[in-house]
Amino acid sequence: MRVLSSLGGLLAALCIGSSACAADRVGDPLAGKAWSDENVCKECHNPDGNSTVAEYPRLGGQQAAYLYKQLRDFRDGRRRNVIMQALTQELGDAELANVSAHFAAQPVMKGTVASAQSASSLGRKLFEQGDGARGIPACSACHGADGKGRVAGGLAYPAIGGQHRFYLRGQLQDWRSDIRRNSPDGVMNQIAKSLGDKDIEALADYLSGL
Repeated sequence: MRVLSSLGGLLAALCIGSSACAADRVGDPLAGKAWSDENVCKECHNPDGNSTVAEYPRLGGQQAAYLYKQLRDFRDGRRRNVIMQALTQELGDAELANVSAHFAAQPVMKGTVASAQSASSLGRKLFEQGDGARGIPACSACHGADGKGRVAGGLAYPAIGGQHRFYLRGQLQDWRSDIRRNSPDGVMNQIAKSLGDKDIEALADYLSGL
């Protein structure tokens, strides 16, 4: 596996996707809300995207460009989930952008300060500083100091702070085992392979509380 030589290279490789790197696909949130209301998005993710079921990710306030990329990946088979693939099969890029814009406009996902403060120091250290000896960059370098994601240089980095602990843990495990492989240049797979079980548990604990 190719090793990235610098944090700058890492950030560049984390671009959300070759056809959406500029984060310039602007959707109509009202049209996206109408589609969501008429379909089953709200059944799993709640009307405002902030699901209360740990199995289903919170989407509220997520970066629109990131959501758009994930929906396209579900539709086109780059990311696998039976339900999401079925829901997106007949949707064009404009419709996916509209749905993304709707959920991005909702209240941003958030955890509890008490939960973050009670999480292990390991989770906080990995998030804020990473572990240079193991080639693990700080999560905050890409996802923002508050974990709420950001758009920088035309690139979109997803919000992970306040996401369900169960979901965060599962995604990190899937990156590590290559079950999920839609990270450009395999960057998230590369990072996750350096994480042990305790690292993943600590990160999930800490991030879910932000």
